[in-house]
Amino acid sequence: MTLLAGLDVAGRPVLVVGGGPVAARRARTAVDAGADVLVVAPEVVDDLLELEASGAVRLRRRPVREADVADVWFVWTCTGLAAVDDAVVGWASARRVFCVAAADARTGTARTPAAARIGGLLVGVLSEGVPDPRRAAAVRDRIVLALLDPATDTRAGRPESTGPDVLQPGEVALVGGGTGDPALMTVRARTLLAQADVVVTDRLGPTSVLAELREDVRVISVGKAPGVHTLPQAGINAVLVEQALAGRRVVRLKGGDPFLFGRGGEEVLACRAAGVPVRVVPGVTSAVAAAEAAGIPVTHRGTSARLHVVNGHGSLTELDLAALRTPDVTVVVLMGLSWLDRLTAEALAAGVDPATPAAVVSRATLPDQRVVRAPLSGLAARCAAEGLPSPAVVVVGEVARPGLLDPLLVAGAGVEDAGAGVALAGAGR
Repeated sequence: MTLLAGLDVAGRPVLVVGGGPVAARRARTAVDAGADVLVVAPEVVDDLLELEASGAVRLRRRPVREADVADVWFVWTCTGLAAVDDAVVGWASARRVFCVAAADARTGTARTPAAARIGGLLVGVLSEGVPDPRRAAAVRDRIVLALLDPATDTRAGRPESTGPDVLQPGEVALVGGGTGDPALMTVRARTLLAQADVVVTDRLGPTSVLAELREDVRVISVGKAPGVHTLPQAGINAVLVEQALAGRRVVRLKGGDPFLFGRGGEEVLACRAAGVPVRVVPGVTSAVAAAEAAGIPVTHRGTSARLHVVNGHGSLTELDLAALRTPDVTVVVLMGLSWLDRLTAEALAAGVDPATPAAVVSRATLPDQRVVRAPLSGLAARCAAEGLPSPAVVVVGEVARPGLLDPLLVAGAGVEDAGAGVALAGAGR
């Protein structure tokens, strides 16, 4: 039988024998656990050299000796040479030091579990009897998926629980939810969402995950649409502060990234002014992802070397217009569909080439994603004729030219080289 136990190696000496990729991974694991790591091997891979250069490990470039096992708390032997690994296991056993033999776990006195850290939890799975690492890894992955499910309550039961993925009572997390597809949310975003008592949400982003939240989670919708604001920004700030001061774990679920036209900075300032702890979780921004979902690279060697991101609310600035007139610049306009007529008219009046390739990606990454391509001069009319819904992202520049990536089309992007001005429906994935 195998005893599953957590070993505290922080500040304690741990020996890793071997200089290959497996040894590098085990050394990194020990470093992350705070151990004092010694690596012994005649030759080592670059990853171990980088760890040594950073001061994370000590290296001895020579064959392992019995004396190396003295005074250590734990050993990994990862040479892949049976005679060497067996000798290390024997030396460790004689000193009552547990040792993992990476090449054949049956010969060691300990095993390395299939492990993952998530939400302040360390999940580890071991197979009993004959080692079966593939099975253990598959079970671990299923457990991790369950922990990422918003319906799973992973709130810390003890107030002293800490960690980068632990949401504390009275804390606000501004979470970038990405473009709308829940599969594009980060692991940290999903982890914190599963710990929330209150979720303050926009109409954009991955709203489908709200239906999966636990029944006791309060959802407060503060979404804004063109001309319709459920709450002004000051009211949203007040909600975040009020809920946190009541001792609740608060997730502010935002579309895209909180700091790209998301007014996340204002929410951080409001929380700090009220003495509320606040953190920010980056999200996948539609400034890049929407174009990518349509098979359009925002930069492409020989075509575009720079990216200019524009807020579609209001008029174009001189800087925006200069970017639109520059052939090797891609201009991405967020929240610009409702003002597309005015924006294109301003651009054309300022001397932007009417034939400049352009595209609009509506509801990017969602099942009903649609893409319209047209020369800039006809883009607004084409979108109006197709009845494209928001949210939508406008991409202007040579990268939007049909056929640019024909040999390398993104699988499932639904992009067809059918000439300028063709609406491409059913482009979801």
